[in-house]
Amino acid sequence: MSEHDRWERDALREIALEGIKERRRTRRWGIFFKLAFLLYLVALLGISTGGFDFSRDRPVSDHLARVDVTGMISANDRASADTVSEGLRAAFEAPGAQGVVLYINSPGGSPVQANRIFVEIERLREKHPDTPVYAVIDDLGASGAYYIAAAADEIFVNPSSQVGSIGVIAGGFGFTEAIDKLGIERRVYAAGDNKAFLDPFSPEDETHIAHLDEMLEEVHQQFIEAVRSGRGDRLVEEEELFSGLIWSGERSVELGLADGFGDVAYVAREVVGVDDVRDYTRQPDLLRALADRLGTRIGQAMAEVLGGDRELR
Repeated sequence: MSEHDRWERDALREIALEGIKERRRTRRWGIFFKLAFLLYLVALLGISTGGFDFSRDRPVSDHLARVDVTGMISANDRASADTVSEGLRAAFEAPGAQGVVLYINSPGGSPVQANRIFVEIERLREKHPDTPVYAVIDDLGASGAYYIAAAADEIFVNPSSQVGSIGVIAGGFGFTEAIDKLGIERRVYAAGDNKAFLDPFSPEDETHIAHLDEMLEEVHQQFIEAVRSGRGDRLVEEEELFSGLIWSGERSVELGLADGFGDVAYVAREVVGVDDVRDYTRQPDLLRALADRLGTRIGQAMAEVLGGDRELR
């Protein structure tokens, strides 16, 4: 091989190696920026959901332990019984907690989830008799949200809060006339005379309606009994108190549905006598699963970065 051919071969090799190194550098920087973006998402997730609460790591001192009940109360939302109860247990067991406050801003939701939280509060109060429980209703504490608030020793509201809605509702739609006009034939195959209970594409059945009314009344009475057991003789028994109406915060105090006016800071400072409020609200499993997935992606990205470094050495 001539000197000229050798020089061309070496030059081509250098160009190829430089191209490979450049692609590796580009890939490494791409992974770096992906990792940085994932870290940003994790930080944003923690800040927006309260997932990073460094107050729990502070030295033990007297404080008011806060647990939030916000949004719809359902098994798949932030205010599920499992999530709220986990926060309540942490709050009651926290060293230095002089009381527990439920911050409530919710239109209500599942009576089952609300009842489970109510029962858990009663259990924890019995287990920790020296720890008072307060509820603070912000904009809205209606239906199942008020069901939960009724378990507290005292309820505080804003004069303009919306409170109450002590009732039970079930709704749906009927499409029988619509499908008739469209020339659609409805076909239902069921084993069991009532399996097609309240089918929206079939005419209403009076026995089904009566059965539903009976179920709603049973749940309504459970709700009323919970409110009466929690509020006791503070309630002013008016005819429409349990009719499902919603009341202003000011009117709710007059009716005995609430005890006074104040927010979380007021309860801490004026009722409990502490300045420190610590948040023990837990996050639902959905957010934890998302965080886990983000953590896995971050680990994979880090492995790729480290692997890329070794290749370039």
